[in-house]
Amino acid sequence: MALSRIMRLNHLSLTNFRNFARLDVDVPSGPVLLVGGNAQGKTSLLEAVYFLATMISFHASGDRELINFLAIREPLAVARIVADFTRQAELPVTGSERLASRPASTHRMEVRLIAENDGYNGSSRTRKEVLLDGVKVKLSEAVGAFNAVLFLPQMLRIVEGSPDERRRYLNLTLAQVLPRYATVLSHYSRTLTQRNALLKQLAERGGDESELAYWDERLAVYGSQIVHARIQSIRELEQLAARMHSHLTRGKEVLRLDYQPAYDPLSRRSNQYTLPLEAPVDRSGLSLEKIQQGFLECLQKLHREEIGRGMTTIGPHRDELRFLGNGIDLGTYGSRGQARSAMLSMKLAEVDWMKGKSGEWPVLLLDEVLAELDTDRRDDLLARLLTSDQALLTTTDMDLFSEEFSTRSSIWYIHAGRLEEANHES
Repeated sequence: MALSRIMRLNHLSLTNFRNFARLDVDVPSGPVLLVGGNAQGKTSLLEAVYFLATMISFHASGDRELINFLAIREPLAVARIVADFTRQAELPVTGSERLASRPASTHRMEVRLIAENDGYNGSSRTRKEVLLDGVKVKLSEAVGAFNAVLFLPQMLRIVEGSPDERRRYLNLTLAQVLPRYATVLSHYSRTLTQRNALLKQLAERGGDESELAYWDERLAVYGSQIVHARIQSIRELEQLAARMHSHLTRGKEVLRLDYQPAYDPLSRRSNQYTLPLEAPVDRSGLSLEKIQQGFLECLQKLHREEIGRGMTTIGPHRDELRFLGNGIDLGTYGSRGQARSAMLSMKLAEVDWMKGKSGEWPVLLLDEVLAELDTDRRDDLLARLLTSDQALLTTTDMDLFSEEFSTRSSIWYIHAGRLEEANHES
């Protein structure tokens, strides 16, 4: 029997991150319970760990908000997240061949959030730097070196909120394990900005429509890679999430993911649009070349319309993803409990999906996950978490956890940005 390869967070150090002026702690394997009242720093600790995986905060509007409120008053304010972690697989291939060829072992990642404040006119500039094993790397290259899956109560808006929320969720998930996805996404965004600027210029001042040809081609190259990756990944995630969801709902609900690309590379007859929720569409057999050629042709056909609107109207930046329970759109008609179960199923599916892609279990981060679950679902989830290699869970109420789970977990008490480890023998 082959042994599972493990990715494990060994040590975490925070400096001036959120309400942590300073934190330096070894992270054990197995479940870790973060216990404390509201606004004490529990969720901020999860946020720091997730930032290592994605280089993005899940609810701050900007990196500046992550810097400690006392430190940010200084002319030069720096927040740091430093982590030592073990990978038993090689780091993802990046633009640096030297990094990709390092032996599988313990690695160090350091993220610096730097705010420069001009005391004279009140202006400020915030930037971030990432060092991987002491070497400065691009953000897109750092994404995927460390993997984590995060569940927050606020993530129900992925199911219930705007398409932007669902696209962001997809991008953060896929970028962690798919080589070059983050880089391609960055190229696509820059190309889209340039193409939209040209469309607006043509609309306002006129000009030669053929100038769009170069940007059409670039957008099709990058956009087709994103669509192709989403088609394959959503299909794989759906298969895993459906099993998780059936277990969580005791077989009462069937979860399905309905991917609706703004440019749909699959030609469909008009009568197929009458019952879209009842007829799953399988695009998994489409080649990257077919998607790219079709996307390019569609962009060319839309020149007049898009010049009139001054914007690009199709492409992965306008894709949609819907969550369906027993054929019902949970974002529109589902209850909060159904949305929570669907999102939790997706998060557990992400863990298995990332393991399948990278060969290693990601670190699981769960914020107040038991708060709205009934007793049966709570017991099922805790039993599964006991088998996880490493999971960090926040709670304000230890009574939600069984005695067995609490005994087998490490317990950290967090108060006002300070951490105290519990002693089970005391």
